[in-house]
Amino acid sequence: MTLKKEAIFPADRHALYEKHGYSAAIKSGDLVFVSGQVGSRNDGTPEPEFKKQVTLAFDNLEAVLKAAGCTMHDIIDVTTFHTDPEAQFEDIMDVKAKVFDQVPYPNWTAIGVNWLAGFDFEIKVIARAQTML
Repeated sequence: MTLKKEAIFPADRHALYEKHGYSAAIKSGDLVFVSGQVGSRNDGTPEPEFKKQVTLAFDNLEAVLKAAGCTMHDIIDVTTFHTDPEAQFEDIMDVKAKVFDQVPYPNWTAIGVNWLAGFDFEIKVIARAQTML
């Protein structure tokens, strides 16, 4: 049996995905696989101030989840990418604590990288869509 896949796109964010040829998220069954979200402004350029870039990445993530019928509380797995983890850790943890403020927290893997196409932070997640019976 093959599960149906549905591409998910948030409002007003199509140009970035079309330019690079990927979906913002794919919904398959009750799972939502969200592509890496960055702190891009409306024109697709990086937010220059790091903490604001992280906050904007979470805002962009929330918009994709909303388009998929999910909330931040539906996230079960998080992977983040950081260009300078040691220097960025405090700002990331501050934003993270505001977003994930209830237990159980999602599991989290952080990876240091040396390139994110002009960005310094990226977040991708897997969420479980809630079904109404």
